[in-house]
Amino acid sequence: MIPLGGVGQIGKNMMLLEINNEILIIDAGVMFPENELLGIDLVIPDFSYVKQNADRIKGIVLTHGHEDHIGALPYLLKEVNLPVYGTKLTLGLLEGKLEEHNLKKHCRLKVVNPGRSINISNFKVDFIRVNHSIADTCALAIHTSLGPIVYASDFKFDQTPIDGEVVDFHKLAELGDSSPGVLALFSDSTNVEREGYTLSERVVGKTIDDIFRAARERIVVATFASNIHRIQHVIDSAFKFNRKVAVTGRSMLNNVEIARNLGYLTIPDDMLIDIRNCSDLPDKRIVLLTTGSQGEPMAALTRMARGDHYHINIRQGDTVVISASAIPGNEKLVGDTINQLFKRGADVIYEDISGVHVSGHASREELKLMLNLVKPKFFVPTHGEYRHLYRHAKLAENIGIPSENIYLAEIGDRIRFTADKVFKDGSVQSGQVLVDGLGVGDVGNIVLRDRKLLSEDGIIIVVVTIDQNGTILAGPDIVTRGFVYIRESEELIAEATSRVEEALKECEKNNTTEWSVLKNQVRDSLNDYIYKKIKRNPMILPIIMQV
Repeated sequence: MIPLGGVGQIGKNMMLLEINNEILIIDAGVMFPENELLGIDLVIPDFSYVKQNADRIKGIVLTHGHEDHIGALPYLLKEVNLPVYGTKLTLGLLEGKLEEHNLKKHCRLKVVNPGRSINISNFKVDFIRVNHSIADTCALAIHTSLGPIVYASDFKFDQTPIDGEVVDFHKLAELGDSSPGVLALFSDSTNVEREGYTLSERVVGKTIDDIFRAARERIVVATFASNIHRIQHVIDSAFKFNRKVAVTGRSMLNNVEIARNLGYLTIPDDMLIDIRNCSDLPDKRIVLLTTGSQGEPMAALTRMARGDHYHINIRQGDTVVISASAIPGNEKLVGDTINQLFKRGADVIYEDISGVHVSGHASREELKLMLNLVKPKFFVPTHGEYRHLYRHAKLAENIGIPSENIYLAEIGDRIRFTADKVFKDGSVQSGQVLVDGLGVGDVGNIVLRDRKLLSEDGIIIVVVTIDQNGTILAGPDIVTRGFVYIRESEELIAEATSRVEEALKECEKNNTTEWSVLKNQVRDSLNDYIYKKIKRNPMILPIIMQV
């Protein structure tokens, strides 16, 4: 097994399984950029190893339809055209992404029902139903000559799921009791620090009912667009309390339509209204279902909180429900949005103070149950930061798995399994590729360093016109952005201009006309002066024009 993401981090889940000379890909997800990745939209796995071995890859199998498991597929399928296997909702959500990238008609998507097994070349793969915060989630069992490998990256054991589809305990136990038994378990580590069991999704339904019962004006509910069960809660409560639902946010609109068409959402025909028609009804009959639960700057809820949404803005008396937990790294954005909503007079209900969200990931007792059901010979914790993986490894030790049979993976490791041991057998090229607008991989460390420098210290542009002999004909003129306000720093700019003039006259005296030398002289003349004067290091960009 080769993780190209999803270990030591939350997101970017992608695994490769190599048996003999064939490769199977499990998931291909994105990770959302952290604060230091200035201007970056998405982070995807490095596909170099995949491209180098494209002729050996037989297909892609998907566990579920969350962004961190399917979001990188449009970028991957541009590089390798492979059949993709997943459940109906998972592929329905993927189709929408492929359509945005103009890839839909070229891709081979094959629906697999939970509980079924398929053969992909020499790989036999079981799709095992588990619960999560999105419908149609599956764990996978890939059969090998040494026993099956069970991949359960995102799951929980919900005894009262909304759709009535409980975990296939029988199949998991059957694998654990089979001969020669489960070779290895790859298991979700996200909530390993939480004691006990994760609450059922039904708990949220009762809370939403209580909120709808108490609200007197408009209700705004923000949640993940992929959380179809949560959306069904909102629809059911709206119907119960005689409210109409308007949907806003591109991903929410798309996912509601996809889930409704595939039969995963039940919505009465006259329940949905266009957001532009909300003013036709009294506020007490309106529910807005929106994106923006993570405080994303351009998401619908954030725009409402700022007051620049196209159709709806938050006002006094609105009830806003943020039915999601903050993804690690988004806490500041979510907090800022909540503060802004309160300022606008809304009553904001969010996870920290109420039961409007439950996790889709297993807590400690459920993680123990998975280990005891499957009874793996080897164990590899996955889907979590390093501290989560470490604590999950200790949990596995406590229930009897020898420490030498537990492997803490890093991205790019070749994790080799034999009948007797698990060990690292080298590594492959791996890491992260940055997506910036339509550009994939064209932003590297140097560009990010420049963006960081520009954001912190600004830029100084020095414009000089010279003739072919290096004689200064015009300038130097200094223009700054994000550095100082020129009208309030005339003395500083005048001295900087004087130092550039001196450096250029020195070059003229020495008959120096090479542009690279002239530019370096300009930079050197300013760098020391500006740092000594105001202790800052702006980017210095000399522009030399020759006439």
